[in-house]
Amino acid sequence: MDYLYYPGCSLEGTANEYDLSCRELFKALGDCLTDIPDWTCCGATAAQCVDAFLSVVLPARNLALAEKTDTDLDVLVPCSACYLNLKKARQDLLENSALQARVNQVLAPDELAVNAFVRVRHLLDVLSRDGAVDRVAELAENRMKGFVVAPYYGCQCLRPFAEFDDPEQPRSMDALIRATGADVLAWDMGGVCCGASTATTKPQVGKERVGRILDQAGDAHAVVTVCPMCQMNLERFQPRPVPVLYLPQFLGLALGLSGKSLGCDMNLSDIRPVLSRVAS
Repeated sequence: MDYLYYPGCSLEGTANEYDLSCRELFKALGDCLTDIPDWTCCGATAAQCVDAFLSVVLPARNLALAEKTDTDLDVLVPCSACYLNLKKARQDLLENSALQARVNQVLAPDELAVNAFVRVRHLLDVLSRDGAVDRVAELAENRMKGFVVAPYYGCQCLRPFAEFDDPEQPRSMDALIRATGADVLAWDMGGVCCGASTATTKPQVGKERVGRILDQAGDAHAVVTVCPMCQMNLERFQPRPVPVLYLPQFLGLALGLSGKSLGCDMNLSDIRPVLSRVAS
């Protein structure tokens, strides 16, 4: 299938391996990602604290660019924070015509206008519901058999928009992981917040939260995430060494793609046990 792709700033910086692995995985699955031309930052979490209107205009500009590119394609967003911002802006614009008119006044000098027609979808939504499970099962040939994975969702792809999974008991990664031949760890920490940006100003908060999460991961061979902030926190606050990978990295390895092409040399955690297992 074809999608409009919004990588967001993290995937061109600290989460570059997430971007590389997304592109490689979708290529391997036979899907086409088209970058939204001239996309800009969605405002992350900072814009809301500075200016409420700006926090709508920034993601709205990207939605306008997407509509200008192709109104028939969904916007695929790997970063959970970007997903939340774009999705919230779309909802606000659809529910408030006065706000939409005000935003379009700002966008007009660039010959842009937003109608909020295009759908905004998280990477996990697309992978779990658009046929990737069967294609992974076909291509992976049980390469990850004997492997136990702890799926970690974080909070922003699940809440407040319960779009594709249960926010309290998420399961959308399970079928994708099992399609590789691996087993899914039975735990209840997948949707628990890791502390997110709070950990940047109060590291002890992040350390304690990540410690609780990874303790529950027990003897899982790896933790798999779908959020750049979660990945960063789970990697830097580890109470003990645990391989942490982005979901597209794990699926890509299961499909036989090289660790280099998936950016596995950029992970902070030691994922050599995963790479050696795939190679053996």
